[in-house]
Amino acid sequence: MPEASPAPGGRQGRPAVAAADLLTALRLPLAVAFVLRPEAETRLAILAVAAASDLADGWLARRIGGSRFGAFLDPVADRLFMAAAFAVVLFSGVLAWWEVLLVVLRDLLAALAFFVSLAGRRPRAIPARAGGKVVTLLQVVTLAAFVWQSRFLQPLAWATAAVGLYAIYDYARAVPTESRPLGA
Repeated sequence: MPEASPAPGGRQGRPAVAAADLLTALRLPLAVAFVLRPEAETRLAILAVAAASDLADGWLARRIGGSRFGAFLDPVADRLFMAAAFAVVLFSGVLAWWEVLLVVLRDLLAALAFFVSLAGRRPRAIPARAGGKVVTLLQVVTLAAFVWQSRFLQPLAWATAAVGLYAIYDYARAVPTESRPLGA
């Protein structure tokens, strides 16, 4: 799920918690539910609700305004949901461990970069980019293919990995010019 994109314009005086944050926080119990509920229909519903909450929280944050907490929580919730869901894929054995790693590599590197910036006491955020949004979409489609036991699972995983590698490259190019202090 994409990185947080705060509302344009005045960033001063943002609330501690915004309506969008509630939708974002919904992905945390959904991540747990995806792991614990093995039924295909339930997992598809969980995946649909998680994807819808990601779209809706971004829309709300842009329309009504987001919070500093939401700017932090959104990418964390996105990555935790994807990590939990792809852990299920990994433990199922339908994809090799390195295929699953490639599918989530962009998320792992983004989390690592954030923690490095946090350790250096300069946490940074990069506005969502097209490549990252496409990776997120492909991750959701790949998870749906897993749940449906589709024969397209492996090709989708490879496509997701390829776009993920491009997104890593694109984000690395954007860091010097587009990153900003977290919550700014």
